[in-house]
Amino acid sequence: MAVKTHRLLNLSSGLASVSVALTLVGLKLWALGQTGSLAIAASLTDSAMDLLVSLGGLVAIIYASRPPDDDHAFGHSSAEDLAALAQSLIILVSASAIGWVAATRLLSPDPAPLAAEARGIAVMLASVVLTAALVGWQRHVARRTGNRVVAADSLHYIGDLLPTLGAILALAVSARWGLGGIDSIIALAAALYMAYGALRIGSAAWDALMDRTADPALVDGIAAIARNWPGVRGFHDLKTRTAGSRIFVHLHIELDGGQSLREAHAISAALKRQILISYPQADVIIHQDVAAG
Repeated sequence: MAVKTHRLLNLSSGLASVSVALTLVGLKLWALGQTGSLAIAASLTDSAMDLLVSLGGLVAIIYASRPPDDDHAFGHSSAEDLAALAQSLIILVSASAIGWVAATRLLSPDPAPLAAEARGIAVMLASVVLTAALVGWQRHVARRTGNRVVAADSLHYIGDLLPTLGAILALAVSARWGLGGIDSIIALAAALYMAYGALRIGSAAWDALMDRTADPALVDGIAAIARNWPGVRGFHDLKTRTAGSRIFVHLHIELDGGQSLREAHAISAALKRQILISYPQADVIIHQDVAAG
């Protein structure tokens, strides 16, 4: 029952994420047409990317829940990395386009004025409220289920508040003092922020696809558990790799050769359970060796 409840909670979070992203795209597209603000264009692009990320996250939640099969013995979580790599490239292209237009408008001797600032501000404030509500639900689901995709999506939306707040600032400054240039400056800052996020996401996805080892802190944590586990005289060949939100762990432990197979298996199984308690996203394989001497 708990597994089914967690699956439904994760699915509800994914559907809520897609629904909010789609709503924000529609609202900001209308606001862009009303105001002509590049800051809103940057926020709109970010929301469009959110929609892609949310759709990818929803597919990942559904697809990653499938058990391993004959063709995918280690599961299907690498699809998350492929999607993330593609999304990062799209974000980079979009950020470059926004940065180019913003720089051109900033350097123009006669920049285009903004319009209907009040309507734009109203849309951006609605975006903040919707995003905050979504983040609240996602954090609740992540606490209940421990789903890494939901937790990551929540962090992503928290970061998305920056371009939205920047757009509000640009519109407010334009309405109060008529300084339209601040719009281009904020759009440039948002483009740089988007490019940084895209490079970070793309780099992590590339590392996972290239079977790079997991976070050193996680590896050290697993080593500490194995080193201090009762009955384990030593360990070697601790290897890790990541695939999507999963971490695959291979570990050789050294046991007393004089004990029964049942006792050796009990030690190995208990160690595996403890590693999974500490790192629930892990997939652990433990090989038992006879300790030297």
